[in-house]
Order: sequence, then C-alpha cells, then structure tokens
Amino acid sequence: MSVRAANHPADVVSKEVLSAELVRLRLRAPEFRTTGAPDEWVALTVPGQFQTRYYTVRAIEADLLTIDVVIHEHGLVTEWAQTECVGDEVTLSVPKGSYLPPEDAQWVVLAADLTGLPAVGRILETEPRPVLAYVEAPVGTEEAYPLSAPVTWLPAPASGSELAKTVEEIDFAATPGYFWMAGESAQMRDVRRWSRGRFDAKHMTAMGYWSGARGRQTRAVDPGPIYARGRAAGKSDAEIWADYDEARS
Repeated sequence: MSVRAANHPADVVSKEVLSAELVRLRLRAPEFRTTGAPDEWVALTVPGQFQTRYYTVRAIEADLLTIDVVIHEHGLVTEWAQTECVGDEVTLSVPKGSYLPPEDAQWVVLAADLTGLPAVGRILETEPRPVLAYVEAPVGTEEAYPLSAPVTWLPAPASGSELAKTVEEIDFAATPGYFWMAGESAQMRDVRRWSRGRFDAKHMTAMGYWSGARGRQTRAVDPGPIYARGRAAGKSDAEIWADYDEARS
C-alpha cells in the first residue's frame, strides 16, 4: 500500500514569527485525527517538494493544527516557512506519538532542545503528574515561547547540543516515574547508554529529532522546478519522481 494514500491535505491559514529561530504555522486540516499523544508528530510535505520532514503538533483546536518550525540555514521546510506561505496547500501524514507514561509513574521529567520544545509545551498542558522540564534553547526563547508551567532554561551551545550532560546531573526521585527526552541524535544515544540500569523501556523515551553529525546541506538537485514542470506537463507523481531520480543520477 502506498504511504501517500494515508496522507491528506491541509491549508496554511496563518504564520507568526515567534523569534529568529521559530516560526509558527496554523494549518486547517479537516481530515486530521489526533492520536491523543501530546508528542505526536506528522510528516509534512510542502509545495514543490517530494521529501517530507517531521514536525510535532504543538496544539489542536477543532480542525486547526499549530506547528512550530525551527529555522535553520538550509532545509526543505525551513526555507519554505520563511516565504509568504499563507494560502499554500501542504500534505500531512497520519500522526504518530510515543509519549506513554506507565501506570505506576508518580512523576515526569522532560528534557529537550529547541526541536523538542513544542512537545514539551503540549505535555505541560496535559500531564496531571508533577513535571520537571529542562529545555536547551537560544537566549530569548523563554520570552518568545511562554509555557503553562515553569521550566529550567539552559543556554544552547553555539553549535550542537550538550543536553546529555544536563540529564546526567538531574537528581531523579527514587519512586517510579517517567523520563521523556527529545533532541539531537548523538545526545540521545549518550543518554540511552547512561540510562542503562537506571530506567527500563517502559519508564523512559529518548527520541532523536535531528543529527548534528550530518549537518544541514543544500540539495544537489532542487526538486522545485522539476515538480513545477511535471505538473505543467500533466505528469503523475510517479512520473515526476522518476524525473527527479534521473536528474539526481
């Protein structure tokens, strides 16, 4: 079965620049059905692109979804989000989520960098247990991104992330709880190694949202013009995909 068969369209109805690093988009998506997980994410495909990028659903109100885009120097969505994108039609996948505290959890600890901040915000709004949250983010994010509960803000390094060091210094309670973490992939691996013997799989989730090792590079072949030409010629998605693959080779 084609993955695209499960996708559905959404329209960009508003755009708000929260800071130099964050742009908030509101999408009207009548067909969207939430999983209920506060860290749920969707694969987002923007106009003129074939590849998808994953984004956390920050909020849902009726058929309106809020998605916060972290701005980088390069990237499929980050470049598009800085254009006049209101009115554009995008494509969303069926959402998935991983936040699932076990029944015996008496507390929750969250740790994230800027990419995990939208999930932290939604978890704080929905989690009834006591929560401690640590967020590594650029200076000024605290004012630009108000949250429903206090968090410990950590200064982001000039490059990469040092979130693993923070986690190793947290004084976790001895009672059963749930530890959720999201951010740079290498940091997640370090935390998983550190967590052995401290947390089992039910009481911890660590998700890599991006890779500092690979970095973010411009594409060797821009699919935008190929997409536009293909659509103008009446080609199907499969035919346009073939044209793109040929151009890359």
